[in-house]
Amino acid sequence: MSNTVMPAGVPARVGVLGGGRMGAGIAHAFLVKGADVVVVERDDASAQAGRERVEASAAKSIERDPQGGTLDEMVSRLSVSVDYGAFGDRGLVVEAVPEDWALKVTALRKVEEQLTPGTVLASNTSSLSVSGLAEELERPRDFIGLHFFNPVPASALIEVVIGKQTRPELIEQARSWVQGLGKTAVVVNDAPGFASSRLGVAIALEAMRMVEEGVASPEDIDNAMVLGYKHPTGPLRTTDIVGLDVRLGIAEYLHKTLGERFAPPQILRDKVTSGNLGRKTGKGFFDWS
Repeated sequence: MSNTVMPAGVPARVGVLGGGRMGAGIAHAFLVKGADVVVVERDDASAQAGRERVEASAAKSIERDPQGGTLDEMVSRLSVSVDYGAFGDRGLVVEAVPEDWALKVTALRKVEEQLTPGTVLASNTSSLSVSGLAEELERPRDFIGLHFFNPVPASALIEVVIGKQTRPELIEQARSWVQGLGKTAVVVNDAPGFASSRLGVAIALEAMRMVEEGVASPEDIDNAMVLGYKHPTGPLRTTDIVGLDVRLGIAEYLHKTLGERFAPPQILRDKVTSGNLGRKTGKGFFDWS
């Protein structure tokens, strides 16, 4: 372990399942605050790619704030693995795999098998039921939702989602972690889409319908929200950043659980079918090439 001074509340040893964009960002957030972090991925190539994402993110943060330490010191506290057993000595493990129910349940069960009693297991899910996921686990009282936002290093918000079986003292513990990361916690009871995804998707879907109906261009719709309502990014550009496939999956889940107001518009389905998924493919509602 390093000599880095840990902020109050930040766990000393953190695990992250998944080294994609979100998982790498979560790992970086804890590394910056002095934690020892292990990232577990499905195979060696994915683990190496995850390491490179975290290191690239860490390098950028040090460029912005040289007082934050050295890259060598920070990455000395990072390890990557393909072995779930690497989670055995962690105080907190955050699952950050794609937003698929079966995949998350399988992954969470495999992680839980490795954890000592009392270790907290959290999901970064943006819409799936935390209570429902907890019911699939052996220790649901030690399970909570920690919904980070993309890009994690720059985002000031973490949504703390309380499941029906989450032990009460874990709520304040989660608040302290968020504060230790230098972010703000929004605490919500488990409900479809929580607070952030439910509101964000509702605005985005209406913006898509407006494009579909020829009300205005994507640029003008986004500018209306950025300039008129002080949103940092418009709903359609945000959709491109999140990924149209991700937004479609969340919308379908909310449609099923909350009704017709979340029915995905045809323009969203067509773009996903065509492979225009947003920034990651170079084209969505905007051209990113």
